[in-house]
Amino acid sequence: MATYDFLFDGLGLRDWCDAGKTGDAPLSMADLLAKGGAATDTPWWEFPFPSLDALNEACGRIAQSRDMTKAVEDGFLAIKDVLRFVLDPMTQPLSWILEFALLVFEAAPWWVMFPILMAVVYIATKSVRLIGFVTACIAFLAFIDHYGFAMQTLAIIFVCAFLCVLFGVPIGIAMSRSDRMQRMTIPVLDMLQTLPPFVYLIPLIFLFSVTEPKLYGIAIILYAIVPVIRLTDLGIRLVDRDVIEAADSFGMTDRQKLFGVQIPLALPNIMAGVNQTIMMSLAMVVIASLVSAPGLGVLVLRGIRNLELGVGLISGLGIVLLAIVLDRVTKAALDRVNAARKV
Repeated sequence: MATYDFLFDGLGLRDWCDAGKTGDAPLSMADLLAKGGAATDTPWWEFPFPSLDALNEACGRIAQSRDMTKAVEDGFLAIKDVLRFVLDPMTQPLSWILEFALLVFEAAPWWVMFPILMAVVYIATKSVRLIGFVTACIAFLAFIDHYGFAMQTLAIIFVCAFLCVLFGVPIGIAMSRSDRMQRMTIPVLDMLQTLPPFVYLIPLIFLFSVTEPKLYGIAIILYAIVPVIRLTDLGIRLVDRDVIEAADSFGMTDRQKLFGVQIPLALPNIMAGVNQTIMMSLAMVVIASLVSAPGLGVLVLRGIRNLELGVGLISGLGIVLLAIVLDRVTKAALDRVNAARKV
């Protein structure tokens, strides 16, 4: 006798429920006790929550939890081919860009890559001390033979963070100019920000081949694009209304106000969003190694799979060094923006 039999008996649905049972299922212990005349009354404090499985025990017409998950899986598989037909041509350029970036970063010799990185750091920060720190970190990774893996990780972060900024800043600007779009976009951003990183990979594995770079590229972009969108929207909305009124009094158009007033004043917030996007891209690159993303994450995964403590710790140290380098450079660039704004 199931716990919730009384509910369906009281509603007069016993015949309807029994019609949903198929085959002769093995009797449970409760049924055997009930058949033998033993008492099977369940104390109120032991009553299970009326979940699908608990109700299914009393009424065969009620679907089980596994039926619901199977229905979701079947529904996704039914539209998988259509989604792939639509998304494949749209996302194929991402695979080409990632493959090209990986090829360039891997093919460039260290004596070419070091000056390029030093020049980028100098342009962004104007700090000789930071140039020396970045050079020392990259030289250490090269000294322990992790240079190639580090360059692969940097290539993926460079492409994905650039695309996050390219798409995220316009979306943030559009959100700041339309309250309706903000209300529509915020739930999507909340979902992207709260989903566990591994969940991003599940539908993508069914849509794309594991050998395609766009598989991990899309996952990284979806995971890392949220901060730059949110902080672009916030930065533009925080621009002082008096400044906007002054711009209106000078007869500036909306386009002139956006590029001449709002974006320059919101640049510190936008740069903070870029910093967070780069950090989240690095975090997702490590997780994306589960789906063939190259880089230092592969060594971390190898250390976990083969229980190689040294490999895992040293590659983890390499990821920490890259994180520190990227964080210091972007924060130094943000400080320069803030200093220029105060002048």
